[in-house]
Amino acid sequence: MADAAANQATVTGTLPLYKKPEPLSAQAHAGKGVKFSDRPFDFLKNTHFVPITIGEFGTCAGRYPIIFLGDKKTPVAAMGLRAGENLFVNEAGQFEDFGYLPAYVRRYPFVSASHSDDTDRFTICIDGESDLVSDQPDQPFFGTDGQPTAYTQNAIDYVKRFEADVASTNAFLKRMEELELFEEQKATFQPRDAQGNPQGEPQTVASYWGVSGQKLRALSPDVLVELRDNAYLGAIYAHMMSIPNWDALIQRATVRASQAAQNGAAAGAVPPPPEA
Repeated sequence: MADAAANQATVTGTLPLYKKPEPLSAQAHAGKGVKFSDRPFDFLKNTHFVPITIGEFGTCAGRYPIIFLGDKKTPVAAMGLRAGENLFVNEAGQFEDFGYLPAYVRRYPFVSASHSDDTDRFTICIDGESDLVSDQPDQPFFGTDGQPTAYTQNAIDYVKRFEADVASTNAFLKRMEELELFEEQKATFQPRDAQGNPQGEPQTVASYWGVSGQKLRALSPDVLVELRDNAYLGAIYAHMMSIPNWDALIQRATVRASQAAQNGAAAGAVPPPPEA
């Protein structure tokens, strides 16, 4: 069950999106809740890498490059080429129609915390500085009786399911490390002139960890069967098949930059003289 006793609950590591995770309690958050707006994804617009779980690889592979970052090889969906820009959130704060929204984003502003004394304890937290959290909520966190509302309980259940998916993902990553399948990889962009000819040196777009095709092919048949049977092989292939999505991401960035330049030029243009 959700545990609102916060003295030993901590949110560890870097959490994209979250500014100030804090344990949710009826005392500290009485009268607060989630307020919906006509710009529902403003909180996502500055996040270009979004963590995903192994069960999402197949769905994400059709749209985003799936890469692994950091010492923990955290799997993420790349949604932009630089920090501070998500190419799937438009200027109106809307996420792209028909795009897949990772579970990590769907749980926001909720998140779980761990306890150093008992790994089975569960504390639900919220981002205390989220623009979605309000004193005049559309969906209160607690009822007048101090108990979680149906909305909050659904969020708690969702976060619990998400944590189970994280555990499955960590088991997958551990096996990949044991098999030494990761290698450092790069995504590059070749500038071209108006005729499509290469111009200048290729530029590195991103550096990350990826599964080595050579190392994968070198695995024994028994290990490949193991990876097939526990669904890891499908996740590996989804990751590898997603890498060409860098090209589409670069095209998105190019189009957005071109539109921004055109809008800037239009805004700075000298208006024509008024008609006589």
